[in-house]
Formats: sequence, structure tokens, C-alpha cells
Amino acid sequence: MSETGASPLPPTPPARSPLFRAEQFMWLTARVLEQRLFSYHFLNGGPDPVETALDAYRNGDGGYGHALEPDLRGPVSQPLHTAHALRVLDAIGRCGGQRVERVCRYLTSVSTADGALPAIHPSQRGYPAAPFVPVVDDPPSELLATGPVVGLLHRNEVWHAWLFRATDFCWEAVESLDKTHPYEVEAAVAFLDAVPDRPRAEAAADRLGRLVREHRLAALDPGRLDAYPVAPGYAPDEHHFPHDFARSPHSLARAWFTDAEMERSLEFLAAEQSEDGGWPIRWRQWAPAAALEARPLVTIEALRTLRAYGRFVG
Repeated sequence: MSETGASPLPPTPPARSPLFRAEQFMWLTARVLEQRLFSYHFLNGGPDPVETALDAYRNGDGGYGHALEPDLRGPVSQPLHTAHALRVLDAIGRCGGQRVERVCRYLTSVSTADGALPAIHPSQRGYPAAPFVPVVDDPPSELLATGPVVGLLHRNEVWHAWLFRATDFCWEAVESLDKTHPYEVEAAVAFLDAVPDRPRAEAAADRLGRLVREHRLAALDPGRLDAYPVAPGYAPDEHHFPHDFARSPHSLARAWFTDAEMERSLEFLAAEQSEDGGWPIRWRQWAPAAALEARPLVTIEALRTLRAYGRFVG
């Protein structure tokens, strides 16, 4: 294994294949962390270089900052940065041990009164942030921030005192959802796909799937996007599709959609690859650096989703 994170002689995808084009895009555009993640997922790279790159974003309080989540700039630790770090550690099989113990201590320190996470901690004030993530002095608990973190910790069999109250918060939030929006649904799915109580998770997912279809939160026909409303506050073209909710065929959200609906969604996802090899971002763009850094993240997720459904080998 080389120090770059790729094998000395990595398999070369066929020229002009989706994976080859994406690889060129990553070397041209991505941060070191995403380059190493791409190598790990698709070029036989190892986990150590990924973890080394991730450490550059870690702070002394156990959280992560430094624009790891591109829409939040500045050095301070934030729940969204830390959730991003946990996704990286989970992807490379390193979500455990002392590193996660430190993360849980940080999560405890920034939790709200009911033990959950705010989307943005007030320490972000004074540093640039996307206008759709406002900084307030007394931020509320958010399923958007808490659900994915709790799900990741459960999937990796992490046990910490913080997790018990946060899990209770997620159950209450998910089971009381009525008016919601796609990103909150995705956070709920991340929780339900991993929480240990599987019968309760399946029942909650069934209810949530009916809500998604009733409120047309998923664009089931990419050829008729005008038939599906965009959530308030979202960018004009910020639709969500079946593959956004069910990122693998093992997700509980897969049962929400017919085979034909999922096939159309995956075809649309594959066709979204741009000429430069990357996938576009659909949310509101507010700063050039944030958009540039987000596209490699979206590209890796698109490729992983397509691979999970057997759309290509790599």
C-alpha cells in the first residue's frame, strides 16, 4: 500500500467510463480527504490515509471544524462537521475506540436540554455560514443533526451515556413527524436504518413512507418534475428522488418505492454525471469555495449509491 492511499498498481477503469471520468474529476477538484476517500472506495486505497486527512479537521474539544462540512466555514467545532467526520469513520470501518469516545464527550458538551443536538452551535457566530443555516443564541434540538449521528453510533455498537437520551429524542421526533421536508426525512431514515429496535423502526418507516408519498416529497418521475413541489426555503430545482432516501437496497426506505420508480430514479442519477466527471449539487449555492468543495462529496455518494444497486462494478 502506498502512502497516497491508493494501491501501487490500482485497477484502471475503462477510459470514459463513469468511474474513470469521476476519478479525473476528483484529482482535478477534490480536497485531500475526498481524494483519499475516493481511493478507498474505488481504487483499493487503505483507511489509514483517510483517517490521517480527517485528523486535520479535528479540534481539541473532540469535535470537528475547519469547513469539513463546506457550508460552515471557520475553525470551530460544530455538530454538522462532527456528524460528517463520523460518516467518514463509518465508511472506513474506524467508527469506534477512543476517537469516538472523544466525539461523544464533545456531543455531550453541545447538546440541548433534552440531550439532542442543535444544527448550529452559537460558537459559529462571527464565521461565514450558508444563509440557510442561521446562527441563533438558543438553538433548538434538531432531528436533522441528531438522527444521523445516533444511527451511526448504533450501527457501530457504540455505547455512551449521551446516546440514551439522544435515542429517546429521535424516537419521539420521528414518530411525531407530520409536516416535514426531505432532509429531515433523510435524517429519520439514517436513524431508523440502524437503531436496534427493528420492529419499532419498521413500523415508523412504514408510516414515514406513506407521509413521503402523500406529500409528494420524492420526485417519482424525473421527466415530470413540475408535478412535485420543492420544499419551502429550498433552491428552485432542489428536488429529492427515491435514491436520496434509499441509498442502498437494504434501507427501510426502499420499500417506499416500486421497482419501476427506483429504476427511473437510478437512471436519472447516472445521467446527472456532468461532462467533467462530477455530479452537480442541487441545494442553494452561496459561495464559490463551498460549492467547489461539495461537488466531490456528492460525486462519491452518487457512485456509492449506484454501486449499491449494482449499476456498475468498481
